[in-house]
Amino acid sequence: MTSKLHNPNAGMIDLGEILEEINVPDLSCPLALESKDNKLTQGKDIFAEQKRHAWDKSVEARCDFSRKVRITRRADVFFISLWQKSLYGRTLTDIKGDDNMVDFFAENVAPLIADILGNELKHGNWCIVTTPKRRHLVKNFATRISEKIAALLSIPFYEDVAHCHSKKRIGAVFSLNVLPREQNCIVFDDFVTTGSTLKAMKNLLLEHHKNCVFFTGINNKL
Repeated sequence: MTSKLHNPNAGMIDLGEILEEINVPDLSCPLALESKDNKLTQGKDIFAEQKRHAWDKSVEARCDFSRKVRITRRADVFFISLWQKSLYGRTLTDIKGDDNMVDFFAENVAPLIADILGNELKHGNWCIVTTPKRRHLVKNFATRISEKIAALLSIPFYEDVAHCHSKKRIGAVFSLNVLPREQNCIVFDDFVTTGSTLKAMKNLLLEHHKNCVFFTGINNKL
């Protein structure tokens, strides 16, 4: 006879027998609900709307105008930006719709250009140009800023140097409309995202043997 002190199974309960007697309720949820037409329709994902908001890339960019000077290469073009796209701040539509922002951009970008070009700007043969209008029949935001920068730097500004036959920014090809007399061109754009517009300007001006440096107010990419 084996003593309980030496029996490892002594006092153990057979859980298998107990679990077999337990009835587990059906906790599954139906994946489809019957419609009024007695047809089955797929259940609605209650988190779908939140997912769309979280991954929605069409949400407009903003800028808080904290100074973050950067040199960036995009679409085979190096450009210098003064501000950076941010999570908070004013939307680009709001910025471009505010007439006061024209002077604000010009009065901040002009000193940046002067600091970087230095004596070359004073003694060089410089002008400033901007990217072509697409949806504007009159002067757009970038054109108005470029005019102000030209006045602050005492250099010529050429309007409508390039003509774009398409409203699309990606893969744009420009044709020459006005050829600047100066050898060195400052190419300004109010904000840059893909760099395609600057690349089109670069290709156009290089065909006519111009030297180019590229500046933008807002780098529209984190």
